[in-house]
Amino acid sequence: MELTILSLFVLLAFGSSHAKVEEENPEFWRSQAQKSLQSVLDRKLNTNVAKNILFFLGDGMGITTYTAARILKGQLQNQTGEETVMTMDTFPSVGLAKTYSVDFQIPDSAATATAYLCGVKTNLNVIGVNAAARNGICKTQKGNEVTSILKWAKDAGKSVGIVTTTRVQHATPATSYAHSASRKWYSDADLPESAKRDGCTDIASQLIKNVDIDVIIGGGRKYMTPRGTKDPEYPRDYSSRGKRKDGRNLINEWTKMKTGKVARYVWNKTDFNAVDPETTDYLMALFEPGDLRFEMDRDPNMDPSIVETTEKAIRILQKNPKGFFLLVEGGRIDQAHHDGRAYMALHEAVAFDNAIAKGLELTSEHETLTVVMADHSHPLSFNGFPFRGQSILGKSPLWATDMLPYTTLMYGNGPGRKGIDGTRPDIRKVDTKTKDYIQLSAVPMQSTTHSGEDVAVLARGPMAHIFQGVQEQNYIAHAMAYASCVGANLRHCQGLTGPPVVKTTFTDQENGVEAARSSAALLCSLLSVLLVLTVLM
Repeated sequence: MELTILSLFVLLAFGSSHAKVEEENPEFWRSQAQKSLQSVLDRKLNTNVAKNILFFLGDGMGITTYTAARILKGQLQNQTGEETVMTMDTFPSVGLAKTYSVDFQIPDSAATATAYLCGVKTNLNVIGVNAAARNGICKTQKGNEVTSILKWAKDAGKSVGIVTTTRVQHATPATSYAHSASRKWYSDADLPESAKRDGCTDIASQLIKNVDIDVIIGGGRKYMTPRGTKDPEYPRDYSSRGKRKDGRNLINEWTKMKTGKVARYVWNKTDFNAVDPETTDYLMALFEPGDLRFEMDRDPNMDPSIVETTEKAIRILQKNPKGFFLLVEGGRIDQAHHDGRAYMALHEAVAFDNAIAKGLELTSEHETLTVVMADHSHPLSFNGFPFRGQSILGKSPLWATDMLPYTTLMYGNGPGRKGIDGTRPDIRKVDTKTKDYIQLSAVPMQSTTHSGEDVAVLARGPMAHIFQGVQEQNYIAHAMAYASCVGANLRHCQGLTGPPVVKTTFTDQENGVEAARSSAALLCSLLSVLLVLTVLM
């Protein structure tokens, strides 16, 4: 304990030397605060109907990740990092979303995606179905399907697209178009026989069937082609070959479905760059057999960045005079966290923020609602007493009571638990700033779990002010739909602000009963009128 206190005194003595000279002047902070205050006071509510919706989803980008990525982004620009302003930081409206699913305190990406895309909370591992569906049981899927805001936008005449750094059949993008009792049913090879008998279909086949999606960008080639089909990029890699048992080539089917339109399928950056947004109606770009490579492993000659894919998607979609809905997912933030690799997760988050900047550059805040949020968090902690400007991927100068250092970023659980007999690894000579370093964790797990705290929701553009406060996560879909006048609630474009008229949906049997009741009520009304007329006569 004495050593810890002594170390803290040393930190306090030397830590101040890292401060910038102007920051020692109290007027610096007062002036900065007054400028921020005036900026807030000068804001005017944008109550326009959103022609476009740009929805950026950082998978696993909890608030700790958000903060650490801000510091990293600044440090990559040779700044101390803490004071850096990310693109996300400029959004005027900020709220929190509660992420729990119907059956679990801590959710997965399938349950959360169904909430923020379809407006309905559901159970773990299911996509595009309500909580009456059960994980892996096809029979429970039937009749419990729920549609997403991507479909609502398409039904309203808008162009729609998905951009992801994962496979396009993964939980987040899949929820925008598919209904499945299991998020793992990527291709028909993943469907159990019982599901096939009960009439369920795989997610990849639903990609080209359920909604007419204008732009599809991500990975996932192997789920689209017949079993054994050689991958064009990795022909000798058996794990990259086609998976489908039904012999269907969904890429070819998709192309044939677009007859009469300019539809392009590409799998490499050269062909992607050759796609002219002005003359292209449809684009399917699948750059990997599965998920895309991490940003720091990406071959810039073969695969475009998330900034480039976001730009291409927007330029294609924005030709529609009725507007567009685009989902952009930074999906590998989450996957890096599962591996316990904070370096990779933070670089993914920085790339994600750069994509948001590109989205704002290409659109007008007057007519485009841009929303940024995470689906869930991870048990990443930001701890110790690192000096100002110290590498976010470095070690805390304050050592532990076992006389060993620890990293500023650590995990509550994950693959980084390597202690033996209560001892921790000695990382004094370990470079913790490399992409392959696995952060220490308190509890051993093959894969880091999610965590359950609220996630940030940031918005700018038309009706951004309704994305405030602490809300259930399913609120997000309804708020985006309201702002853009898609879906069931069209009051915003009708100039109405009062409570909506409750619209009940009936089954066919209930419709018959309701019709009979309506007929009986009408007959009673007519008899009453006749009775009144008789009395008056």
